[in-house]
Amino acid sequence: MEDAGSVFEDSEKTFIELSNSQRLQIINALRSSSMNLTLIAKHLGITMQEAHRNFNRLVEAGIVSKDSSGSYSLTTFGNTIMTQIPSINFLSKNKNYFSDHYFADLPMKFVQRIGSLDNSQYIQGFVAVMEEIKEMYRHSEEYIFGMIPQVPLDLMEVAAKIVKERKIKFNYILPKNAAVPKKGKDFLNEINFPELLKNGLVERKMVEEVKVSVVLNEKKALVMFPNIKGESDMNGAFSNSFHKENNELFHEWCLDYFRYNWLNSKPFDNSKLREV
Repeated sequence: MEDAGSVFEDSEKTFIELSNSQRLQIINALRSSSMNLTLIAKHLGITMQEAHRNFNRLVEAGIVSKDSSGSYSLTTFGNTIMTQIPSINFLSKNKNYFSDHYFADLPMKFVQRIGSLDNSQYIQGFVAVMEEIKEMYRHSEEYIFGMIPQVPLDLMEVAAKIVKERKIKFNYILPKNAAVPKKGKDFLNEINFPELLKNGLVERKMVEEVKVSVVLNEKKALVMFPNIKGESDMNGAFSNSFHKENNELFHEWCLDYFRYNWLNSKPFDNSKLREV
């Protein structure tokens, strides 16, 4: 029988080579283009000796290769390894958050893409999250999609106003027993909400429960994970930024997750909502 430790022997060697910030910087730099020793040393602000030593280790590990002209580039193995680094980076930066939050019933295909959330900013506090969502609504030009555990009246008011004025699409998913404000009915009657439903500007669906929440428009997105007890938590959210490099990956992750849940949701049932 194969020794259990030997199963991870190759992975152990790879992790050893990746457990160095200079080598991580080198392989990250090589994602864009091939470089020689002089160029990489200048790019990273390290000595030629440091660059040479780290390159030798990366070549020996099969992560980097050297051509006849002296230029280094990532191997297929190295390129593939780099696609996994953002996941480790995201989890490492937010390990305190995930000590009391988790992925709940998030499908594995989304867990495997969790690195898409790497270049994000964390918004702390319920009020700050609500303000961020309202600001997103105000800047929406094409659509608003949302899947959240409850419907605060101020969010309802901002979203409905934008949808009615700009004629943009508003799709949302609520869980059964979602808390909705009593005053919400009066407000929806005031804006003739049934007409928005009839015209197809607003579409809604229902699921058993919402644990991982997402809110997005055509440019910006937020995602909120449940606490370790399995309860939805809107006291903090990860958001993409218009100025960060992998903005598109973050937004794509949230959009795909919303669409996945939309396709697997049931027809909306007003009688299942809970007025508060």
